[in-house]
Amino acid sequence: MEVRRPQSDEEFARLYRLRWQVLRAPWGEPPGSERDADDADSEHALIQAVDGQPLAVGRLHFNSPDEAQIRYMAIAESARGQGLGRCIVEYLEAIAHDRGATTIVLNAREEVSGFYQSMGYEIIGAGPTLFGTVKHVRMQKWLHRGE
Repeated sequence: MEVRRPQSDEEFARLYRLRWQVLRAPWGEPPGSERDADDADSEHALIQAVDGQPLAVGRLHFNSPDEAQIRYMAIAESARGQGLGRCIVEYLEAIAHDRGATTIVLNAREEVSGFYQSMGYEIIGAGPTLFGTVKHVRMQKWLHRGE
């Protein structure tokens, strides 16, 4: 499956819809809550089905020149377990590495932290609790230059 940047307003609209469906709707959050002020200056990753529907999405932004952050990872329920999340993370890590980041951080829901650990991320502390019940852990991965 090809991972790439969204190319059109329509692709971005579909990307945001998947983010909302996976990351906000299950907790009763309104459409629009899946976006933030960093979206405009971020790198977005998208895997689509042949019909153009997004299967997996993620976002990378920089907290500082050395630290990138992955956010808004969402995999369509029908596409889970196929390695698409790994493809999105690897794509975003490559962008962070190419732009000189030395670390990547993320906040993972506790129940999916094992996925990120399998990709070399370490739990470095507690993350936020969203919507009163969704606990996260803060994770970090060191990137090595010259690899």
